[in-house]
Amino acid sequence: MEYLDFELPIKELEDQLDKCQIIGQESDVDVTNTCKQIEKKLEETKRKIYKNLTAWQRVQLSRHPNRPYTMDHINALCGDSFLELFGDRGFKDDKAMVGGLGKIDGQSFMIVGQQKGYNTKTRQYRNFGMANPEGYRKALRLMKMAEKFGIPVVTFIDTPGAYPGLEAEERGQGEAIARNILEMCRLKVPIICVIVGEGASGGALGIGVGDRVLMMENTWYSVISPESCSSILWKSWEHKETAAEALKLTSTDMKKQKLVDDVIPEPLGGAHYDRETTFKTVQQYITKAYNELKDLSTTELVAQRMDKYSKMGEYKE
Repeated sequence: MEYLDFELPIKELEDQLDKCQIIGQESDVDVTNTCKQIEKKLEETKRKIYKNLTAWQRVQLSRHPNRPYTMDHINALCGDSFLELFGDRGFKDDKAMVGGLGKIDGQSFMIVGQQKGYNTKTRQYRNFGMANPEGYRKALRLMKMAEKFGIPVVTFIDTPGAYPGLEAEERGQGEAIARNILEMCRLKVPIICVIVGEGASGGALGIGVGDRVLMMENTWYSVISPESCSSILWKSWEHKETAAEALKLTSTDMKKQKLVDDVIPEPLGGAHYDRETTFKTVQQYITKAYNELKDLSTTELVAQRMDKYSKMGEYKE
């Protein structure tokens, strides 16, 4: 298990507990009471730390290397039923954007999401979860296919942003994202979006327009990352914690501002501490959202979606 800087007190107690248990196994000394005391203190420390996380600490948790990525969710929710589909039928297959057909709780979905890598080799292969224009065009192709056959769409969002390279701009990165936003607004099937990690900028919005937008507890959703915001305002990354607080990018802030519909709770410590519980909870929220949408007519579905996004940003003086 890898530990973040604010999790070091937990690491120290877990190390103490391991040593205490080893002493009990290797000697005749009864360490039961000592172990129980350490376990109690460990539980209290975990609750104290994770119940009072700052915005920056939640950003760190969303990037935790052990956190389940999009394909982890897909494999857990769909099992062997997932059939991956490839290519945008125009340029090439973008490995940072995955998609295909799968069943969640017995219901067929077209599933699309950004995928990061697990090590240096796969991170390069997946381009660190940063999709090129062909990735967004692949996503749109699959969503239009789902519309044609009346299949609901689920998207998993986890990206530090769309790829900002010269080649991506030459192939129309901005147009591809804008086209996805337009088409998703009027897609004639239910769309459920789940932010499972980082939700940065237009890279997230390119597959983030939905009837229900669900955000996992320790994720973030913003027009810009805290580091980039800090570098623009203060010409340095040193103020990233201040930027994170100011951006109001946590799940609690997003729900309060009515920019997301619901927050999916995570196990104590984050999604990576108990993957099975995480996957079950995500499945329950997706199923619940679909059941709320499945009986709506096409006209009602699109009208409600358009109305929802039209109201964002309204204010009165």
